[in-house]
Amino acid sequence: MRRAFLILMSTLVVCACGHSASGDPTLDITDAEREARIALDFNRDSAWIVEYLKPYYPELTKEQVAAWEESKALEGRIINGQKRYFRNAGRNLFRIDPEARKVYEAVNGHTRDVEDVYLDDYNRDVIATVRRTGENLVKPVNFTIKYELTVKPDVVPAGETIRAWMPYPREDQDSMSEIQLISTSQPEYIIAPDDVEHKSIYMEKTAEAGKPTVFSYAFSFTGFNEWYDFQPEDCLPYDTGSELYKTYTAERKTHVVFTDRIKAITDSLVAGETNPYLKVKAIYSWIVDHYPWASAREYSTLENIPMYVLENKHGDCGQVGLLLVTMCRYAGVPARWQSGWMLHPGAVNMHDWSEVYYEGVGWVPTDVSFGRGRDVVRDNDDEYFFYTKGLDVYRLICNSDYSGQFYPAKKFIRSETVDFQRGEVEWSGGNLYFNQWSGWIEEIDYR
Repeated sequence: MRRAFLILMSTLVVCACGHSASGDPTLDITDAEREARIALDFNRDSAWIVEYLKPYYPELTKEQVAAWEESKALEGRIINGQKRYFRNAGRNLFRIDPEARKVYEAVNGHTRDVEDVYLDDYNRDVIATVRRTGENLVKPVNFTIKYELTVKPDVVPAGETIRAWMPYPREDQDSMSEIQLISTSQPEYIIAPDDVEHKSIYMEKTAEAGKPTVFSYAFSFTGFNEWYDFQPEDCLPYDTGSELYKTYTAERKTHVVFTDRIKAITDSLVAGETNPYLKVKAIYSWIVDHYPWASAREYSTLENIPMYVLENKHGDCGQVGLLLVTMCRYAGVPARWQSGWMLHPGAVNMHDWSEVYYEGVGWVPTDVSFGRGRDVVRDNDDEYFFYTKGLDVYRLICNSDYSGQFYPAKKFIRSETVDFQRGEVEWSGGNLYFNQWSGWIEEIDYR
């Protein structure tokens, strides 16, 4: 049955005709569509911001708000002639502005993020296990996950077919093995091959009047902590004529672009340095020092993500990840995007990171948004810079690059033109945007 469905779908999902700047009509959005998406993201008015900040700043002034906007700590813009703020602008203020963060913690107390937990004892044990066993993949964990995507009632006319792509674990990653599909809501489905950038499971279902349309599936896999025990001198000179080197040190529009600002900053950070790992370490540290994590706008609304980070002085995991990739490539170090989900107990969420290639070592995962170890491990370089040489086990890898292909191909413009974590949905009338459906990991079990 699945084979027959696969052959049938291959004839039905030819991409829409026409040319686009990217060469893929599902990636390019019109100015009107971009503005509509921005309006959904900037849905807080001034009254909401004042009310949100009142517990922290009872005497909040217009001048203080203006100062935060000027420093880019409070993200706002004019929408349809009215001042609007990013939906998470209030919480982001306390992440971005150091003085505001102190006020927040004075009210709520200090809470440890998941990064803090894994930057200490857990990763120290991973390093010790790698060195004891001589293996790069250690301390396996078995995951069982249920994913669910729900389209809201009546956003698609009854009787019409809804097409859904949902994230699925890649089988070409050493850190994930024994991937098993346990159940699906639909008897017919397609699992994308690993030669497409966005690994998905595809299903179809007919819309019913007044009812949500639900797609779900369950799967399991065994994950491994991945860490590489090498020293800078273990990195050999690159074969600059190789296809790998040329591909992963090249620009790639629209986000991996060597702008004058990228060039100037990178040159200042790696001046006189020839060792690729030490170049990456310098870039990594500079990003960690200057760009705190903050909740992000939809990537499809940003024309150049690394430049957005530089101009707005903050970024989420994918944004700082693309900045790292861009700067590494300009510095002559091959780098690429990788993404999926972080599966840490109590902190399951979408997540992006990078991979860097060192001759003599191979591709090494690198997670700049997880930062460096706390000062208690500063004297231990490998512990302090753990995430320049590997990842903890709590990862689901779905994407090997950004703005890639889907299988089966998507006909209409994508909701997410860069990443793929929540899913993509469409019907014969066009794409369904994120406000018309939801997709999330509903259950997860660890063994």
